[in-house]
Amino acid sequence: MTAEVADADLAVRAGAGDRRAFDQLVLRHKEPLFRLARSYVGVPADAYDVLQDTFISAWLAIGRYDSQRDFATWLRTLLLNKCRDYGRRQTVRRRLLQLFAREQKSAPPHQDAAVEHDDPQTRRLAALDAAIAELPSFYKEPLLLTVLSGLTQQEAAVQLGTTAKAIEMRIRRAKQKLAENHRLTDAEG
Repeated sequence: MTAEVADADLAVRAGAGDRRAFDQLVLRHKEPLFRLARSYVGVPADAYDVLQDTFISAWLAIGRYDSQRDFATWLRTLLLNKCRDYGRRQTVRRRLLQLFAREQKSAPPHQDAAVEHDDPQTRRLAALDAAIAELPSFYKEPLLLTVLSGLTQQEAAVQLGTTAKAIEMRIRRAKQKLAENHRLTDAEG
């Protein structure tokens, strides 16, 4: 046994109002959740917003957390819901901008581009994030949960309420879509 307190125990304490217990949970989970959010939405600044929304929702709902369930899975579920909300808002925003542009007889305003860096690795990561962000959530979520969050296909299936075979098919299709879009130069990507 380690001296480290289990997530479920911290969550129970946080549910009773212990802010320090919740802060420990945030520290433990913020990095992997941020990576997942960044890959899902494609823009680091927006990923931070999604992450903050997730932790706010977690704090507000912590009293309803079932300590018999895996806390990381519960947090990922909250994060995926926030990412889906973000995607819906972006879709509405794009449509409104297109309508506005038609009314103004001009092109829609260009979305804020990611800061360009001279580092090729940083550019490849940004391109990969952008390509993944464009995938439909049906394909994106299994890919990110297995590749980025390190879940097995069976664990991702439980997280998403489907079968491991369906997860395998969706991951394969996500990789095909990425290759079809010529977003990745590395065939293993």
